[in-house]
Amino acid sequence: MAARRGDARAARPVKPLLALFDVDGTLFLTHDPLSSEALLETLREVYPADPADDAVERVDHAGQTAKRNARLVLRAEGLDDRAIDAQLDAWCGCFAERYVELLAGADTSGWEATPGASEALERLAAAGIRLALLTGNPETMARARMERLGLERFFPPGQGAFGCDAESRVDLIDLARARAGGWPADATVELGDTRRDEESARAAGIRAIHVDARRFEAVADRLLDWAER
Repeated sequence: MAARRGDARAARPVKPLLALFDVDGTLFLTHDPLSSEALLETLREVYPADPADDAVERVDHAGQTAKRNARLVLRAEGLDDRAIDAQLDAWCGCFAERYVELLAGADTSGWEATPGASEALERLAAAGIRLALLTGNPETMARARMERLGLERFFPPGQGAFGCDAESRVDLIDLARARAGGWPADATVELGDTRRDEESARAAGIRAIHVDARRFEAVADRLLDWAER
């Protein structure tokens, strides 16, 4: 049987490349109401605010970090940035903990990883591309999701950057590069599905690949093309 195109390419030498993967809409396709539930419950516990159940949907939340979404919701509730900042780190830890508690009792049998993601990540890892998560999710939340989806083995601990680490996605990119030993910007790529993913990559001086969930293998091909140049 003829070798797949990806099999042949994975054997070629590639230059070191750091690939930073978003989670929601990139590796994980299922709408997850547990996230908003945990976010709102913990905002009500930590802050003098009582946001409505649809408060997250009312703000510009797509592609944002956990801390940024909290700020947007709390501003809409009338809190100023000084009051928000005073408890933001503590809130984010509570949010992550509450999400994991909710997830422990949830039926996630219907959760869907992006079709072809596991196979594509296998190809990239075999080619020597360094893989890490770059997401607005808190780390425990992101890794719990990857575990449920069977993708956790591709993303080693101590690497990547997460939504409680910083509010700005640009800062997350800088942190992920630092955690990879000061990985050069010109050898770093962010992979995501939103406009913010691409904008933050440009602002951080790295490249970006827009992920089409229907064509994840094509995303891997493009990344390997860059690595072989």
